[in-house]
Amino acid sequence: MKIFCVGRNYADHAKELGNAVPEAPVIFMKPATALLESPTPFYYPSFTHELHYEAELVLRIAKNGKNIAEPLAQAYYDKFTVGIDFTARDLQAELKKKGLPWEKAKAWDHSAVVGNWVPIPHTINNHIQFSLEKNGQIVQAGNSRDMIFSFNHIVSHISNYFSLELGDLVFTGTPAGVGACEVGDLLSGYLEKEKMFELTIQ
Repeated sequence: MKIFCVGRNYADHAKELGNAVPEAPVIFMKPATALLESPTPFYYPSFTHELHYEAELVLRIAKNGKNIAEPLAQAYYDKFTVGIDFTARDLQAELKKKGLPWEKAKAWDHSAVVGNWVPIPHTINNHIQFSLEKNGQIVQAGNSRDMIFSFNHIVSHISNYFSLELGDLVFTGTPAGVGACEVGDLLSGYLEKEKMFELTIQ
């Protein structure tokens, strides 16, 4: 199982971190050990003092594929959910300054949270709302219509470089509003109005 992630897929998020809006999907990966599913607890990593949440829509790949044409890409994912791409922001800034890879800031154990999976409608519209609450207050709210690159474009693009396999996950990017969290914070992810996950930072 592979975890693909898309960076800077919402223009407002790219701008809030001072990054250019990309002309093609920015892809990075996390290992299978990064996956955290309920009820596994989440512990604040010892190597960072600036842990950031990044709420995202996450796709589950439903069958193997390679070099998938964009119009056919929807047949290759069957369920989605809301997840968190946790980031050690201070470590990431240090690595970027040195021109080094981001893996230590992005791909550590349990850095990829996913919620409950729900089927994707056969005719999916491009207006999927999702949000993240921290201690009962909405801190991020996004809509798939604001994505720079659509689900189908992302899946097709990834498949040009990597073989997609049943069970692979695709984190499709985070909207503006990323921020820090601390021990004791309660994070809850919503797809429309349905709660998909809840976790406490320990």
